[in-house]
Amino acid sequence: MNETHTKRKKSFLKKFLRDGFFIIISIGIIGLALLTGWIATLNLPDFNNFENRDISNSTKIYDRTGKIVLYNLHDNIRRTEIPFEEMSPYIRKATISIEDSHFYEHHGFRPTSFVRAMIANVKSGGFSQGGSTIDQQVIKNSLLTRDKTITRKLKEIVLSLKLDAQVPKDTILQMYLNESPYGGTLYGVEEASATYFNKHAKDVTLAEAAYLAALPQAPTYYSPYGKHKNELDKRKNLVLQRMQDLGYITEVEKVSAQNEVVSFDTDASNSGKALHFVMYVRSYLEEKYGIDMVQNGGLRVITTLDYPLQKQMEEIVKEGSLINAKKYNASNSGLVAIDPRTGQILSMVGSRDFFDKEIDGQYNIATASRQPGSSFKPIVYAAAFRAGYTPETVLFDVQTQFNANCDAYGNPNPGTKSSDCYMPKNYDGLFRGPISLRDALAQSLNVPAVKLLYLTGLNNAVKLAQDMGLSTITDPSRYGMSLVLGGGEVTLLELTNAYGVFANNGIYSKPQGIIEVRDVGGDLLEKFSPVQTEVLPETVTSLVSSVLSDNEAKIPAYGANTPLFFGDRPVASKTGTTNDYRDTWVIGYTPSLVLGMWEGNNDNSPIDKKVAGYVLAPMWHKALAAAIATSSIEYFPDPVPNTSQKPILRGQYCSTDGIHEILRHVIKDNPDGPLPSNPEQDSQYYLWETGLQNWLAKHPTLCGGYNTSTDTSSTSTATTTSTQ
Repeated sequence: MNETHTKRKKSFLKKFLRDGFFIIISIGIIGLALLTGWIATLNLPDFNNFENRDISNSTKIYDRTGKIVLYNLHDNIRRTEIPFEEMSPYIRKATISIEDSHFYEHHGFRPTSFVRAMIANVKSGGFSQGGSTIDQQVIKNSLLTRDKTITRKLKEIVLSLKLDAQVPKDTILQMYLNESPYGGTLYGVEEASATYFNKHAKDVTLAEAAYLAALPQAPTYYSPYGKHKNELDKRKNLVLQRMQDLGYITEVEKVSAQNEVVSFDTDASNSGKALHFVMYVRSYLEEKYGIDMVQNGGLRVITTLDYPLQKQMEEIVKEGSLINAKKYNASNSGLVAIDPRTGQILSMVGSRDFFDKEIDGQYNIATASRQPGSSFKPIVYAAAFRAGYTPETVLFDVQTQFNANCDAYGNPNPGTKSSDCYMPKNYDGLFRGPISLRDALAQSLNVPAVKLLYLTGLNNAVKLAQDMGLSTITDPSRYGMSLVLGGGEVTLLELTNAYGVFANNGIYSKPQGIIEVRDVGGDLLEKFSPVQTEVLPETVTSLVSSVLSDNEAKIPAYGANTPLFFGDRPVASKTGTTNDYRDTWVIGYTPSLVLGMWEGNNDNSPIDKKVAGYVLAPMWHKALAAAIATSSIEYFPDPVPNTSQKPILRGQYCSTDGIHEILRHVIKDNPDGPLPSNPEQDSQYYLWETGLQNWLAKHPTLCGGYNTSTDTSSTSTATTTSTQ
């Protein structure tokens, strides 16, 4: 019986497999027939429909009201179609080398490249790899639909195979080079060559052709006028390397082209409002959604920009910058205004004039890395206040050597170079003796700031800067004690936003430029949501705001009636000037607005030797006054009273055992803790003490009756640092 059952089971299984096999074969045949029929119905798109195609799916970028169009990606589009013979062989070969090195070998589609790109995109989570052949890109650029679907991709592949079978390769390449985006509203190599190099596409050099080939992958990111010019140069060099690898050019030609200095003409093809901000937003959109979606997806983008405010700021920046170009040789300015409660960017002015070729106006100084001078000091002071130091804490503003490998007078020890000795001075070359941290920060004194950085710890200061959003402040080992005087590099956007932490009671809000993004069908792709973290307690930020808004404390440095003062309205502010006079800054805030400005020259040449309080503060005052003109007066939280038990932390420095530096009274990592048992072990102790005692020798009556005189003497080893 069991044997009979087994035979029946085997017979059933054999019949099932046989029938199943025929069913699968039948389904496959039917599916293949349907697919073949579907493929047969597909016709090549109309390649002459370029302008209509782009306009119908144009992405639009609006202000925060959603009513004012800042930018229409296909408004005033510029494209000149030319025949294949009028395209430089350099352009053709450079494009093939970087976009599709097997263009003349495949039949419209390369499965290996496609799979490799898909794997790379899955790993990166983005759109870094396209994997499309030039044929596919021509087809993609010609289809009205931008859907990211399997059906659409299959259609693209099939039509690419059809295109390759029916159209000569040179004609396909001609189509591609006539339609590719090269930045802004520029399409096609002829218009790009004319705009960037003021010549026809047939006349470009090898280096210029390599630049053109480098652009279509990410024309906004790689813009020669943006902050990623270095990345564009690297990609240009990659194009040249690929050309050599493929045998298109020789090693000598490659090296010559890599070393060639190419000058880009001003791109006047962009039309719109707030263009520096628009390009900042567009770069973000392309990185997140892909260039194809932004170029042709018909996105509706509502930004955070307050356009009436933006228009005012642009007018103030242009007027003030033109005046300062004549008075101080400071030809350019930038401005950023942010709501510190949300991180929303309300205004961004990247130069005095986007189209001013003389100053490289299309370069966005708001996102460029520059040295901040003393505008970095409040971050170090905030770290110190968090550690237990107070605005009343006394430090001594006296000539001091900070390198332990040098003696107190600036003489290097054996094996140390004299240039390594570090004796900073103040912006005016004077020393003031005992001074509170409140007065030292308000008057932007350098020696106390360097001492405070040492007391606080370089690592602690760098960590706080990073927590406050300064992404360009990285490894602490890169910096020395000059960090507090602006030795690192920051961007105006991030530094302005960092001050928002002080304005918003210790809460950091990531700067953002978008309120919402919708696709062509109206579906919501993205909606603003603040990204916030608490990086400082309110007890600390209230102290910082108290000091930076203390007009009385600023008077010795700035005078009684300067552009930093706003009468009865509390405004916290800080200036900054680099010691080589290449950068001037003013950052200021109320509880609901932070406004930062930079002024200098884009080519990094120095301005006349004037600090920011003279050069930039009047323009900054005008801008902030306009921004807050219709708002009510707001007040900062009252600072918590100083409850420290140590006299030096409460402002008392005279004691029965004489006058000594703070290292005699505190363990630097625990200032309100026990007294140091052996302060001489600190490597800075004798350097600071010697500087103090030298100063006291000239002011012997200091604690017998407060002496307010200043020491105008200096030594040849001291370094004047103008960072007010």
